[in-house]
Amino acid sequence: MITRRKFLKSTSAAGLAMAASGLAAPAIAQGAKIKLGYVSPQTGPLAGFAESDAYNIESFLASDAGKNFEVIVKDSQSNPNRAAEVAKELIVDDEIDLMLVASTPENTNPVATTCEAEGMPVISTMAPWQPWFIGQQGNPGDPASWKPFDFAFHYFWGLEDVIAVFLNMWNQVETNKAVGGLFPNDGDGNAWGDPNVGVGPGFAAQGYTLTDPGRYQNLTDDFTAQINAFKAANAQIVTGVVIPPDFTTFRNQAIQQGFSPKIITVAKAILFPQSVEALGEAGHNLSSEVWWSNTHPFTSSLTGQSAADLAADFTAKTQRPWTQPIGFIHSLFEMASNVMGRASDVTDREGVAAAIAATSLDTMVGKLAWDGANLPPFAAANVCKTQLVGGQWRRNADGTFALVVVDNKTAPSIPTGGTMEALA
Repeated sequence: MITRRKFLKSTSAAGLAMAASGLAAPAIAQGAKIKLGYVSPQTGPLAGFAESDAYNIESFLASDAGKNFEVIVKDSQSNPNRAAEVAKELIVDDEIDLMLVASTPENTNPVATTCEAEGMPVISTMAPWQPWFIGQQGNPGDPASWKPFDFAFHYFWGLEDVIAVFLNMWNQVETNKAVGGLFPNDGDGNAWGDPNVGVGPGFAAQGYTLTDPGRYQNLTDDFTAQINAFKAANAQIVTGVVIPPDFTTFRNQAIQQGFSPKIITVAKAILFPQSVEALGEAGHNLSSEVWWSNTHPFTSSLTGQSAADLAADFTAKTQRPWTQPIGFIHSLFEMASNVMGRASDVTDREGVAAAIAATSLDTMVGKLAWDGANLPPFAAANVCKTQLVGGQWRRNADGTFALVVVDNKTAPSIPTGGTMEALA
């Protein structure tokens, strides 16, 4: 059977023959724009990850490279089933040439899985690589069964990196090394809380003990059980991977119930200024992983902007403070432009996938290359690691917050702006 993909591939290779026969050339050869599909949580509890989407897409399309592209955005509504559904729509109905996706395993995984099944090249980011790669396997509990992907490529840091960064921050403050963990029943929470391959064993290696009360459902309204468990363990540190509304609930209930740890370091929930500002004084000195900031020493391959330039431009155009996803969403479009510029035929899906695999590009988030560096062999073909540091939110006199990098041991090229402080 001659599939549409094989037909386009063979006819593109014989363009002169096609013209002579009177057949229509592929649309892209007639000057049509390259179609990018982008699945994003525009609404729902993960919407903070998508705050910079409109800005980034508008900036990309206005750039010289962006004039060759069309971007079709679909809202996953922060729902994995919806993410898979709209990904299929983009592939089948919109006939995109390349898929882009970001923003936690709940959004990236269903899209990547759909693309792999449909033979559509996809570049994803902003989800730790273990829940992305392992979470898509048929049997996540059996490493021997794990298989690489043909069309799905991902770049971000891993649990080993966040363990190191969190420990580096905690070691700056004197505590009893008792840690309470908040892990929801979702892709991130199940990966982070896994007793064998999650964060617990890494913490234990440096003498920290983890109390894990078990999985809870996202958007819960009562964290009393977790707070009581942490009190019983005399936990002076709280960590976890929590969606923003749940962390606000937990933090407020902990204060009401008299639980005052020395350190709270949580992933996901306090990445965004508005999430911290909603807590008021209770947001001061909360700590988190920092994957991108306005002080990162990287430059855009698309625009030549520095991280500081990009952050300042975002604030100037939106009147909002910069947020970490700005740099990574910008880099997705750097990747799209670079990959499609190197692909000999943008309608050849295998060729586009090969172009992604061959990438070596300096971007707004650092160098991206699927060369297997610092990765186990099973993930080497599909994952590229990015740098990670740690930071704290410091409350300003006017009620706004500044994110200060307080640990860079794992990425010394990224400057620090202070040292770790205990919660008041």
